[in-house]
Amino acid sequence: MKKAVFPGSFDPITLGHVDVIKRGLNIFDEIIIAIGVNADKKYMFSLEERIKHIGIAFKNEPKIKIKSYAGLTVDFCKSENASYILRGLRNSTDFTYEQSIAQANATLAEIESVFLICAPEVSFISSSIVRDVIRNKGDYRKMVPNGIYI
Repeated sequence: MKKAVFPGSFDPITLGHVDVIKRGLNIFDEIIIAIGVNADKKYMFSLEERIKHIGIAFKNEPKIKIKSYAGLTVDFCKSENASYILRGLRNSTDFTYEQSIAQANATLAEIESVFLICAPEVSFISSSIVRDVIRNKGDYRKMVPNGIYI
């Protein structure tokens, strides 16, 4: 079974995340959406809210699991018997950042990283942009999955 971990904070989940995950389902038998927990980071949404939002986005997808974790992503992958980390790339800056992490992960745990380029229509969306739109009372609904009302 090809199992991948798609790690992130998902604060909140965006259509960019959904694009990469849905296309990843064509490659992997199971994708674990892994919500990283960092005690030093201030989140807009609680862990429970983020799990709920992801659950809404993938409510009818049996190949998706949602879990949270703390610590190194590679350690979480090993605990879940996942051999792959799935990541989405929006631009060359993302690639440069993700390349170093992927090389470190491969060194630490022989975990392969698989990169998918985001679809052009969602490549501008990031969680930080969505949070800014929400904070300023803008219409965020075209940037997050249907059914997620914040």
